[in-house]
Amino acid sequence: MSDHTAPLVLEARGLAKCYGHVTALDGTDFEVRAGEIMAVIGDNGAGKSSLIKALSGALIPDGGEIWLDGARVHFTGPSDARRAGIETVYQDLALAPAMSITENLFLGREHRRPGIAGSLLRVLDRKRMEREAAEHLQQLGIGIRSITQAVETLSGGQRQGIAVARSAAFARHVVILDEPTAALGVKESGMVLDLITRVRDRGLSVILISHNMPHVFALADRIHIQRLGRRAALVNSRDIAMADAVAVMTGAVEWPASLQTNAV
Repeated sequence: MSDHTAPLVLEARGLAKCYGHVTALDGTDFEVRAGEIMAVIGDNGAGKSSLIKALSGALIPDGGEIWLDGARVHFTGPSDARRAGIETVYQDLALAPAMSITENLFLGREHRRPGIAGSLLRVLDRKRMEREAAEHLQQLGIGIRSITQAVETLSGGQRQGIAVARSAAFARHVVILDEPTAALGVKESGMVLDLITRVRDRGLSVILISHNMPHVFALADRIHIQRLGRRAALVNSRDIAMADAVAVMTGAVEWPASLQTNAV
């Protein structure tokens, strides 16, 4: 369970985004604290995807502010967010199936050999990358037969593990996970849930977007409930029943302000 006095790592204030006449974000607020798993839930069309895209740099909001470690930031693309220490794992995982685990972990961030070989000839330092890839997987408890095997030989849960490990290896602040257990079986979902906890235990904040309510309540410290482009509630997971969370999410009930956590 996260510390409610821990500093805010990532915060959004009054984010707005319209697509023509459709309002995706209507002044929504968001926050995640250091070492916290924050779940984001909401019905279809609630603005979850737009919120996450804004936080990850994939979308430029029409209005509002985003703050990282107490400083206002302006992301013009996902690369800006990555440079700031925010990594995102989308549902498609963005893995290259024919490439090895090591190649996928360092895709776009390859190490080159020192000296002329790396600077002029651009020769990759494969041994270093393989060594570091093995270390990353070991630290997160991901069991793989060989880091040189192609990703296409892995199971769905193992592929998800590689995508999460890649994000955890390069994130300095936040890892955003979009439906990480979608299309996985019970056993593989359990593996991924354990992995998410280990990522948090390494000191990173985790934002979890999921429709799987049992997984949300098993993992999350707090829950951000999004409805009609705004934050409908921000609650401690232990302070709300699953049925009540769904009721707030669908608009059946309005959660009392007195029962919500203190957003800063």
